[in-house]
Amino acid sequence: CYEAYVLQGKPYDVVVNIQGDEPFIQPQQLEAVKACFEDPQTEIATLVKPFTPADGWPALENVNSPKVVVNRRMQALYFSRSIIPYQRNKDKAEWLKGHVYYKHIGLYAYKADVLKELTSLPQSPLELAESLEQLRWLENGYTIKVGISEIETIGIDTPADLEAAEAFLKNRTKRYTF
Repeated sequence: CYEAYVLQGKPYDVVVNIQGDEPFIQPQQLEAVKACFEDPQTEIATLVKPFTPADGWPALENVNSPKVVVNRRMQALYFSRSIIPYQRNKDKAEWLKGHVYYKHIGLYAYKADVLKELTSLPQSPLELAESLEQLRWLENGYTIKVGISEIETIGIDTPADLEAAEAFLKNRTKRYTF
């Protein structure tokens, strides 16, 4: 991402990176991540979508759908492929009713100078354990501001995700056929 930013040859305050496995990012989602930079302390921003009880347990436990825990200032505390937080003494069937879980959406924005700094960081133990690059940034003391989106995206991580994306495109194309 930083290399592409440098090669385009113009200075910008913020650089946006839509991850390749998130081809259906919507303009409203870009606006939500952009709004994170209204806070001048924001170094990095990303998006989440709340899981709903209708999503069900299989969606929540899907390891290809990272979960995010945030603080009261909507800064990421941790990202995990596991379900976090764990609700002790509660039946798992009730977890989605008893807490708001957030699904990470593969959209990032960085202050340009911070993006440059990130390129020199070595992989971290947490990143290696979870295979989530944003943990490298957290381990190195960077803050990640989190915006919320209610728009469902189709992250393409598995063959089943690809089938869902193809079906989505086919249905979308039908709507615009004259």
